[in-house]
Amino acid sequence: MPVTTDRRRRSRPLFNKLLMPFLGLVTVAMCLSVIYLPSPIVERMLRDDVHREAREWRVRVIEALDQGSETFARGATTADDERWLSQLTTLSAIYRFKLFDADGRVFWSSRPSDIATVNDKPYFENVVATGVFYYKSDLKPMEEVDGHLHALSNHHHGEDNLLLVAEIYAPILQNGRFVGAIEFYTDLTDLHAIFVDRLKKIFIALSVVSLIMLGATSLVIRSSGRAQLRVIHNRAENERKMMEEQMRLARNVRLLGELNEWLQSSRSLGELFEMVGRFMSHILPGSEGSVYVYSNSRDVLVGSASWNGGHHCDHIRAEDCWGLRRGRTYAFGSAEVDFPCGHSETQDDRPSFCFPVLAHGETVGLLHLKAKDGVTLEDFRASQKLAQMCAEQISLAIANVQMRDQLHDRSIRDPLTGLYNRRHLTETLRRQLDRAHREDRPLSILSIDVDHFKRFNDTHGHDAGDMVLRAVGSVLEQLCDGDETACRMGGEEFMLLLPDLSLQAAALRAEALRSAIERITVRYGEKNLPRITVSIGVAVHPEDGTMPQQLMKAADDALYDAKGRGRNQVALVGEDDPALAQGATLLAAHREGAPAPEDDAA
Repeated sequence: MPVTTDRRRRSRPLFNKLLMPFLGLVTVAMCLSVIYLPSPIVERMLRDDVHREAREWRVRVIEALDQGSETFARGATTADDERWLSQLTTLSAIYRFKLFDADGRVFWSSRPSDIATVNDKPYFENVVATGVFYYKSDLKPMEEVDGHLHALSNHHHGEDNLLLVAEIYAPILQNGRFVGAIEFYTDLTDLHAIFVDRLKKIFIALSVVSLIMLGATSLVIRSSGRAQLRVIHNRAENERKMMEEQMRLARNVRLLGELNEWLQSSRSLGELFEMVGRFMSHILPGSEGSVYVYSNSRDVLVGSASWNGGHHCDHIRAEDCWGLRRGRTYAFGSAEVDFPCGHSETQDDRPSFCFPVLAHGETVGLLHLKAKDGVTLEDFRASQKLAQMCAEQISLAIANVQMRDQLHDRSIRDPLTGLYNRRHLTETLRRQLDRAHREDRPLSILSIDVDHFKRFNDTHGHDAGDMVLRAVGSVLEQLCDGDETACRMGGEEFMLLLPDLSLQAAALRAEALRSAIERITVRYGEKNLPRITVSIGVAVHPEDGTMPQQLMKAADDALYDAKGRGRNQVALVGEDDPALAQGATLLAAHREGAPAPEDDAA
C-alpha cells in the first residue's frame, strides 16, 4: 500500500509537467485546423454541390430544348430554345453557360462572342468526350463575370477584385454516344467565404469546447471530483445542442429564403406545387404533407401536391376539415378530446396539423401535415411555427400566380362573348402554323360575319345586338373541340381555327356551324328577335397561305365571296378551281340534304 501511494505521488508531478505542453500542442493543432481545414472542406462541399446542380440543370436544359439531346447532335438551336436559354442566367446562380457539339464547337452561349469557338483542350477530348463530368475552379477578375447582378454584388473579394469561379462540363449522351456538352459558370465567391467563415466559427467553437473539456477532464482527474466532471459535461452538451439549434435555424432560414425566391418566379400553379413538394421535404423532414387549393368554383378543394410519403385526395370539401370550418390552425392529437378531419385516414391516430392557407384575407387552400412514423409528439409540435411560416409563403405565391393568370386571361378574352380576342388568335395561329409546317399537317381557318348586323343594331338597339353576339359566341364555343380556337375579331366578325382539318372537312364544319347559328332563337324582352344568319369563308394551310396574315386574308376574301353571292352561306378560297371541286360538291350535297331551317323571324 505505501508503495502504491508513493508511485501516485511521484506520477502527479510528471502528470502536471506534461499537462500544459499537451494542452499547448492540442491548442496549436486546433488553431492550425481552424486556419487550414475549412477551405479544402468547403471546396469539396461546393464541388459536390456544383456537380449535383449541373446534373439537374443538364436534365432541365435537355427537356426544355425542342429537339432534346438531338439539338447537340445537330449543333443548332431553335428560336424557342434561344428564348428559354437566354432566361436561364436570370433564374439561377449560373451567370454564363455554353452548348458544345461533339467536336467541341460552341453553337450557343450566353456570351455571344463565344459562339463558333472550339474547345481544343485535352480534357475535353480525354475526359468530357468519354461521358465524365469535368470540374475546375479558379480565381478570375471581377469584370469577367457576366451579368450586372453578379458583377455588382457585394462579393467577399480581395483588393485585386478576384472572384472564385467554378466551371463544370456536363457531357450529353444520346443512346450511349457522346453528342455534346454543356459548360456552366458559377460564382462561388460569396458561398465560399460564407461557408469558410461558418466552418471557422464551428471549428473555433469545437476547439473551445474541446479545450474546455480537456481542461475540465484534467481538473477532474487531478481532483477526482466526479460531480465537477458531470457539470462540465452537461455544459458542453448544452453548448452542442445550442450550436446544433443555431445551425438548424440558419438552415431553415436559408431554405425559406430559397423557397420564397423560387415560388415568386413560378409561372404556373403546377410548377409552383412541384417546387413546394421538393422544398417541404427538406424544410420539414419529419412530416408527411399535402396541399389543397380551392377550385375556381370554390365548391371543392383540389389536391395539388404531397411529399415525404404523404398522399392527397383528388377533391375534398371545406366541411371535411376542422381547420377550414373553424377558420384557424387545427392540431389533431394535442388535446384530451379531439376529432380527426374527414380528409384524413380514419384509422391513423398520428398527430397532424391543418393550416388554412390565407392570402389577402381570403382562404385559398389548405396545408395538411402529419407526423411521420417514429417522430415524437414533442418534435412534431416544435415544427408548428416553421410550418406556419411555410404556409404563409405558399399562400402569397398561390395568390400571385392566380392573380397573374386572371390578368393574362382577361388580356386575351373578349369581355362581351368570353371568346378569345384578336391578339390571342394571332399568337395561336402563328404557333399552329409552325406546328403544321413542321409536322406536315393541314390547318383550316374560318372567317365568320353576322349578316346585316348594322341594320339589326339600328332596328333593335345595341342591347339586342350584344345578345346576338353572345348567342353566336356561345355556339362557336360549344362547337370547339380540343385545340380548336374560337375568337371574336371585333364587331360582328369572328374566326375559328381548326387544326388537322382539310379544306373539305373544314367546309363541312363551317356548314354545320352556319346551320346551327341559323337555328338559334334569341329572346329579347317579350318577343323573339329575327333569325340570325352568318356568312363564312374557309381557307386552308398551306394551299391558301403559309403566313398568319396571308391565311387570314384568304379566309376574309372567301367570306366576301359568300356575302357577294347572297349571304347565309359558306364559300371556299378558289372555289372555281377544279382541284377544289370535290370540296364544293360535298358542301353543296351536305346543305341540300340538311332539313330546311324554320324561319324564326319575328
